[in-house]
Amino acid sequence: MANLTKKERRIRRKAHIRKNVSGTSERPRVFVFKSNRYFYAGIADDEKNIVIKSFVSKKNEKDIMEMTKKFVDEAKKFNSLVFDRSGYKYHGLIQKFVDELRKEGIKI
Repeated sequence: MANLTKKERRIRRKAHIRKNVSGTSERPRVFVFKSNRYFYAGIADDEKNIVIKSFVSKKNEKDIMEMTKKFVDEAKKFNSLVFDRSGYKYHGLIQKFVDELRKEGIKI
């Protein structure tokens, strides 16, 4: 247990988060993923097991803020959303992404 890699620890945290976080048609789930180069975000309906819309940008603050503007246009169709941080700590790019969504009027 103590010799888990960084990726394995994140996947464990993700499993614990996903036990409690689920998206519906009225209140979809916003998910994020970070690779070494890109930042992915999307809207998912877990009842129907579909991804409604997904977005990708380079992994820097300027590009993520531009992507957030496009994301907001799609997210305005819903009253509120559920945020799934996918096992990442709530800081840095994840926090900036969610804060920008909230500034634009998205209820999370």
